[in-house]
Amino acid sequence: AFSSDVTPRYVEADPFEGGKQAVAECYRNLIAVGSQPLAATDNLNFGNPEKPEIMGQLVVAIRGIGEACLALDMPIVSGNVSLYNETNGEAILPTPTIGGVGLIDDHAKMARIGTADEGDALFLVGTEGTHLSRSIYQREVLGEEAGPPPPVDLQMERARGDFVLAAIRTDYASACHDISDGGIAIAIAEMCMASGYGARVDLDAPHYPHAALFGEDQARYIVAVDDQWADMFAANSEGSGVSFRRIGTVEGERLRINDLVDVSVEDMKDAHESWFPEFMGSGALAQAAE
Repeated sequence: AFSSDVTPRYVEADPFEGGKQAVAECYRNLIAVGSQPLAATDNLNFGNPEKPEIMGQLVVAIRGIGEACLALDMPIVSGNVSLYNETNGEAILPTPTIGGVGLIDDHAKMARIGTADEGDALFLVGTEGTHLSRSIYQREVLGEEAGPPPPVDLQMERARGDFVLAAIRTDYASACHDISDGGIAIAIAEMCMASGYGARVDLDAPHYPHAALFGEDQARYIVAVDDQWADMFAANSEGSGVSFRRIGTVEGERLRINDLVDVSVEDMKDAHESWFPEFMGSGALAQAAE
């Protein structure tokens, strides 16, 4: 298994936490398919290092990457650096990309985001979302980019990752997806679009539903489990000391989350797949008109 990850807006806000998060997200993506993370490579893309603030970003991001690689047992075995990435003196966002490789022992037991079946139980490994600063929701809906990125608890990443990997390898998980950009709502929507099934989900969101839906807290997964194994999965979660909650069921043709979201899988697919062709068509027409 292979994954490549970084969230530049996190690194810009806090290079140390952003560096940690790039490794942690790569680790989660490897775990979520049922692979044992083995090693990583880095591609450090930054602006002009002769500027103190840029050199500061580079140094501190490397420290974060190093701490995460040690904690998650993903040594950096190769890498490259791309510096002086600027346009008119304006640097790119700091982008220390992490590429990770993991080993799937038995491909018959790997997990995917789109292999959930009707009637499967949906479990949240981790807790409901709380962290909205530097999130996609904050940027795209509120039009703001402020605050710190979500903190990365590396011990929690390791504990929850070990548990999810064991669940996949013992064939409990019919589908799995890590939670990253966009929070729980987007992760479940992506699983619904990939499987073709809807879901009924109940989040604990009495006061701040936007945070529960779109918060980008780290170390979290959505796991679909055959209903016959749901009690066993819950018991194993409790025994492992891992935070979890059964949040819903795979069913029907619509994604329903509390009374907050009610949208058909078909409409989500149309919106997801049509925007880029429409954007390119509009751009081409506008260019032709000029």
